[in-house]
Amino acid sequence: MEALQIMPRQANYPLSRSYADDAQVIEMLPKVHSKNPLQFIEANTKEVDYYHIKNECVIPVFSKDNEVTISHTNFIETVQEAISRVLPNVYINAPDIRVSHLIKGRTPEALHKKVEELQDKDRTLYYERMAFVIEIPSIYDTIEGNRLNLTVGGVRAYNHENLFSRKTFEKFKIFIGIKNMVCCNMCISTNGYKTELRAVDCQQILIQSIELFQKYNAMEQLQLLSGLGNYRLTEHQFAQLVGKTRLYQCLPPNQKRELPVMEFGDGQLNIIARNYYHDKSFCRNSDGSINLWRVYNLFTEANKNSYIDTFLDRSVNATDFLNGISCALQGNPDYQWFIN
Repeated sequence: MEALQIMPRQANYPLSRSYADDAQVIEMLPKVHSKNPLQFIEANTKEVDYYHIKNECVIPVFSKDNEVTISHTNFIETVQEAISRVLPNVYINAPDIRVSHLIKGRTPEALHKKVEELQDKDRTLYYERMAFVIEIPSIYDTIEGNRLNLTVGGVRAYNHENLFSRKTFEKFKIFIGIKNMVCCNMCISTNGYKTELRAVDCQQILIQSIELFQKYNAMEQLQLLSGLGNYRLTEHQFAQLVGKTRLYQCLPPNQKRELPVMEFGDGQLNIIARNYYHDKSFCRNSDGSINLWRVYNLFTEANKNSYIDTFLDRSVNATDFLNGISCALQGNPDYQWFIN
C-alpha cells in the first residue's frame, strides 16, 4: 500500500491516482454556507469564524507563571502550514470551526461594575473547547455514490490542561481522514489519528502534524470503508447489535474487559435506532436488511451529538467497531457477542 498520494491544483482526482507536483502553491477557498448546511459536529456547539476567535477572544495563561497557552488560532494556522508542507499543490477550504463551553470574564477596569452597567469593551471571553476541519476538495473518492473528500482537522480542549499550574506540555488531537459529503460525517481511522499530541510550542505541533499526514494511508482506509458495503445485517441482527451495545454499558467490569471497546452511549444509540427507519440516505432496505456501510454512517451521524472532546475518539471507535462487525460476519469470534 502506498501512503497518501498528492494531486495537482485546479483539478479533481480520485485518491487512487498519483501525479507529480506541478506547483508549490496552496490556496484557501472561502466557505460556502449555502452548499451544504450540515455540520460535522452539532451537540452543544456553535459555529464561529476565524476572525472571532482571533480578534475577539482572550488567550488563557498558566496561572502560576502567567505563560500564555497556545491559542486556538495558532493551532489552526499550524495545521494549515503542515498541510502546505505535505500537500503543497492543492486548494483547501477555509476552516470550519465549532466551539463550546464559553468562559466569560471581565477586564480589570470593570471589576466593580454592576452587570447592567457592563459594556462590550468590559467583557472578555474564550471557549474551553474547539474543533475544526479543513476540507481538501481536490482529493476525493466515492463509495456507493457518496463523494468522500480528504479532510484534516483537530481538537483543543482546555479542560484537559491544568491551567492552575506552571506552563508544561499542552495537549491537542489531530487527524487526517475522509468527510462524507452527503451528510458531512467524519470517517477517521487509527492510521490517521493522533489521540494526544503533546507540545510546548507551535513548532512541535507542526512537526508531529507533518509526520502524521505523511504516514497516513488513504487507500487503506478507503478499501476498509468500501468493503463494508459487501456485508449485510438482517433486521434481527441489527436489532441484536443495538440491543447488545446497550447491554454493553451495564456489563460487569470483568466481562466488559473481555469484549472490544464500544464508546457509544444511549443517546447515540437512540439516534442510530431512529435513523435505521428514517434516514434519507442510510436507512434500511424494504426487507429490513442494511449493509454495514450504511450502519457505519448511522454511527458517524449519531457521533455528531458527542461533545467536542470525545468526538474524535468515538469517530475512530465507529470505524474499528464496524470493521470488527464485518469480521464477525465472516466468523471471527472477537465481535460475535454483539450480533449473536
